[in-house]
Amino acid sequence: MKTKTLGKTDIQVSNITFGCWELGGGPWEFTSDDNNIKAIQAAFEMGITTFDTAEGYGDGHSEEVVGAALEGKRNQTVISTKVSRANLAPGDVRRSAEISLNRLKTDYIDIYYIHWPSFEIPVSETLGEFNKLKEEGLIRAIGVSNFSLAQLKEASNFAQIDVIQPEYSLLQRSIEEDVIPYCVQENIGIMSYSSIAKGILTGAFHLGGKQLNEEDFRSKRRLFSPEHMEISKELIVLLKDIADGKNKAISQVAISWLLNQDALTTAIVGSQSIKHMKENVEAVDIILTSDEIKALDNVSRKVIAEIDAP
Repeated sequence: MKTKTLGKTDIQVSNITFGCWELGGGPWEFTSDDNNIKAIQAAFEMGITTFDTAEGYGDGHSEEVVGAALEGKRNQTVISTKVSRANLAPGDVRRSAEISLNRLKTDYIDIYYIHWPSFEIPVSETLGEFNKLKEEGLIRAIGVSNFSLAQLKEASNFAQIDVIQPEYSLLQRSIEEDVIPYCVQENIGIMSYSSIAKGILTGAFHLGGKQLNEEDFRSKRRLFSPEHMEISKELIVLLKDIADGKNKAISQVAISWLLNQDALTTAIVGSQSIKHMKENVEAVDIILTSDEIKALDNVSRKVIAEIDAP
């Protein structure tokens, strides 16, 4: 596993970050806490040192699982968590941070994010409290998630923003237009989520016959609509062709494409399966040719344009 420096900080994050949303339960298919603790520990043994969670994942349960799994390994890991939109008033930020620290069994958070921008609380007030937490050593770096370029620029007036966490994958590339150039210019890290489009880029739905039950939140997401799944099939077929040629999984090629984007700091990929996490780790070492990268780029853009067409 390789690492990169996060923005202007001295924090080293692994190329793959273990995404812990699923581990909180809630809208995902769920295994067990015992399984998920073992999955985190196995990922750590494979070289993943960076773990991403949030107070909103299972009402804090994901944080509890991460804390239990990494107990005794804290000084070898980077933990990021997020404060929810409902808790962005200064007093609520501090209370959320203290509760997260307790759940995570730690006395500091490496990266603390605003999970979603507020509709009501000025970002200056929220980040004022973030700055105090940083000065006190309770957090090491400040991040924002799901912020537009305008919101990111505004936030940067009130704190050193070290990293942004946007959705980014072969099926979602809107940040390439404005957010990525700004982050490169300002040396702001980029930690992508939905790196395999919530499972679409594994091929399980197009080629493996996987179906979502009605309770799964993904069944209501636009990329999972029947018409959009039909459009994205062309991309899945290309990914499979490339993967077959390397004797790799489709998801590994999708992750490798992301890691080939120079501006990206780390790709968040989550799983409750040790086997799948092993595949995710192995994606770091896959070498894509320039022709393969160009083909993926072209088909990805074509598919996204068709999905976004009015």
